[in-house]
Amino acid sequence: MITKEATPAAPAAERAAPAPPHPAKRHRPAWDEVPRWQIYLPLGVYLVFTLIPFYWILLFSLRPAGSTSLVPWPVTFDHFEKVWTERSFGTYFGNSVLVGVATLVMTTLVALAGGYALARFDFRIKRGFMLALLCSQFVPGALLLVPLFEIFANLQMINSLGSVILAETVFQLPLSMILISNFIKNVPYSLEEAAWVDGCGRLRAFRIVVLPLLRPGIIAVGSFAFVHSWNHFLFALMFLNNQSKQTIPVGLNTLMSADSVDLGALAAGGIIAAVPVVIVFAFIQKWLITGFSAGAVKG
Repeated sequence: MITKEATPAAPAAERAAPAPPHPAKRHRPAWDEVPRWQIYLPLGVYLVFTLIPFYWILLFSLRPAGSTSLVPWPVTFDHFEKVWTERSFGTYFGNSVLVGVATLVMTTLVALAGGYALARFDFRIKRGFMLALLCSQFVPGALLLVPLFEIFANLQMINSLGSVILAETVFQLPLSMILISNFIKNVPYSLEEAAWVDGCGRLRAFRIVVLPLLRPGIIAVGSFAFVHSWNHFLFALMFLNNQSKQTIPVGLNTLMSADSVDLGALAAGGIIAAVPVVIVFAFIQKWLITGFSAGAVKG
């Protein structure tokens, strides 16, 4: 009987050879494998288009009046001295700082209280209240001028910085409460319960346990409130009649007239208005990008 010789079995690696990858599923280059020029070139182009307007403002503010040079040389600070002394920008600057800081503090305190209530308590009108907060963001500030003016006139608060502070706080509260409530929801409720077990009341547990974890959220809400009140024009224009109570946006408007515009003084005023905001964001940027719950729960 003739038997066929058994063929040796193919190696396991050959039997299980994978099929060639589909062209659409080929390995995509990781971020580190992308050539650097493909990253830096578009960023550089975007940076140039972003910085050109700032360079023109700096150029007009530093070069002498009547000069057409594209380089600020010789450098002069006459425009800054003019707007700070002759155009009362020192007074405007102080008023803007007062309005911005007061709006920041009031908005943050009220938003913390309201945001905690929205995040930790359930009540019947909660959905409707949240919907009202969201819908209030669609109302432009110009529509609030007439009713707010009537209210402040009855309270004898016209031509007072308090009217601008209250108006800015009310305008910033809806979004600030929503943001703070979302931050508080992400804080584990078990942390508060553990503090209660240790003998803390609700207020003390919030101050000791929850509040430190909300630092990035508080900084974000406070910075938005400060920047908005610093740059807002309408409320200060409508509620403040005395020049000694005006803020920087209204002061910049006084540098422009129907007949002429002092470009050097206007550019210097713009630099004065922009520097505080740039400094604030330079110091708080790390808090805006840091996870607020990092290290909250340790294994």
